[in-house]
Amino acid sequence: MFELTPFGRRNHDLFRDFENNFFGDHFMSANSFCTDIKDKGDKYVLEADLPGFDKEDIKVDIHDHYLTISAEHNECTDEKDKDGNYIRRERSYGSFSRSFQITDVKTDAIEASYKHGVLKLVMPKKDAVAPTSRRLEIQ
Repeated sequence: MFELTPFGRRNHDLFRDFENNFFGDHFMSANSFCTDIKDKGDKYVLEADLPGFDKEDIKVDIHDHYLTISAEHNECTDEKDKDGNYIRRERSYGSFSRSFQITDVKTDAIEASYKHGVLKLVMPKKDAVAPTSRRLEIQ
């Protein structure tokens, strides 16, 4: 099952974000990123803001029933004077990661694209399984 509602306000959950479960509804950690998830009926569409990353810096992994999006980049700007001494030195390193439960998604049919700093995942839903019922004969 996909869980979308943050921890603490769940009714019919579609998506679970582990950070919200651990830190609560209103906490956004420094190593996180914003994500929108839409239910389109036969599929979910996830859009994650990852500005400043190259496509090669982003990884989408599926393990068991969990999807993890992670991104990491190292950026270095060094300015030196004529003797090679630093006038200013700025280094920016960042890594981000979020995980989602995806039990009702066809994991082999997920499509991913990255354009203008937004990662987009189209995740088709598994076919709904109708509940079965039967009556047991008492002997």
